[in-house]
Amino acid sequence: MNNTKINLEQFDFNQFQEETIKKLKSGQPLTGKDGVLTPLIKQLLEVALDGEMDAHIADCKDDGQPNRRNGKTKKTVKTGTGSFELETPRDREGTFEPEIVKKRQTVLNESLDNKILSLYAISMSYESITEHLQEMYGLEISPAKISQITDKLLPVITEWRSRPLDAVYPIVFLDAMHFKVREEGKVVSKAIYSILGINKDGRKEIIGIYLSESEGARFWLGVLNDLRTRGVDDILIASIDGLKGFPEAIAEVYPRAEIQLCVVHQIRNSLKYVVSKDQKSFMLDLRQVYQAPNRDAAEQHLLELGEKWGKKYPAVIKSWHVNWETLSQYFKYPEELRRIVYTTNIIEGFHRQVRKYTKSKGAFVSENALMKLIYCACQKIMEKWNQPMHNWALIASQLQIYFDGRLKLELR
Repeated sequence: MNNTKINLEQFDFNQFQEETIKKLKSGQPLTGKDGVLTPLIKQLLEVALDGEMDAHIADCKDDGQPNRRNGKTKKTVKTGTGSFELETPRDREGTFEPEIVKKRQTVLNESLDNKILSLYAISMSYESITEHLQEMYGLEISPAKISQITDKLLPVITEWRSRPLDAVYPIVFLDAMHFKVREEGKVVSKAIYSILGINKDGRKEIIGIYLSESEGARFWLGVLNDLRTRGVDDILIASIDGLKGFPEAIAEVYPRAEIQLCVVHQIRNSLKYVVSKDQKSFMLDLRQVYQAPNRDAAEQHLLELGEKWGKKYPAVIKSWHVNWETLSQYFKYPEELRRIVYTTNIIEGFHRQVRKYTKSKGAFVSENALMKLIYCACQKIMEKWNQPMHNWALIASQLQIYFDGRLKLELR
């Protein structure tokens, strides 16, 4: 390492400082393409590599293995301050393994991959990332290379999607969102099944993301079985939309779970079959049903709704009666808990946030591209979920009473 010290001492920092100031005054940038720092980084790296080679040769002699230098190789490397041609020393035996710049390393800035992933996470296209890195840092990185970097997410995503989960989730919300993906020369629709859980601490977390061609109760059955294999033994309340067969799929895997059908979905579906001139009056009467103080009052208002509107809209009234058992579960709970479980708005809000990251994509080039961006969006969104649900201490104590023995909270 002595040569390293001698070479560094020979470097005239005063002269470099004067030249740097002149270049900056003339308009040459400090960083980026043709930045004035680039020659300094090149020289310091080559000095360090020479020092590593000297140490390696010395070690070989100490081990009784004669070795010597054998010229240098050149390669273009990229850093956050520009690209340059780096000369790396070689040894005759080919045993030199440099540490500061490894043999096949062409990007020196360790944070570059993270920078690319961060840009990708905010839904920038590969082409836009390429232009950004060229403009800001003078780095020419192809869209194909950026794709390779973002592919590093795939094993991380696999691990995240299969991570162990809590044994009990007091509340889960299950829903699907749909995207377009290019597949074998055509654009097809894919469903992303997402499960948002409220854990025992009252914090939201995405406990499952699954991909399928369409939303269906059969696929949901596989999703729920996967949750069980990952450690979820019990779900107290499952809030879902009106997908046919969904309650049966949940009951198959979690027979003790109470299923709450989304009241907001039911209202939307009802209004589809009510003519516009009747919708305002119909909603005033329907509001008496779902905003009733208790289930008995709600059922009385539902009968009154049927008497007034049943002849004109029999299918709508029938739908409320058919689904009433799963629509009315929330009436048994106090107001704080009702507001959370009577609708799937929480997970729909999550989906709206995801679409802020995906809205610029007309169709994804592959399923992997879709999953990478969904994963990045999830991580960004969950960063903000750092507080428990409002009034969770009160809600948790009520859940302990309603689900005696199934929810064991640690008292701190």
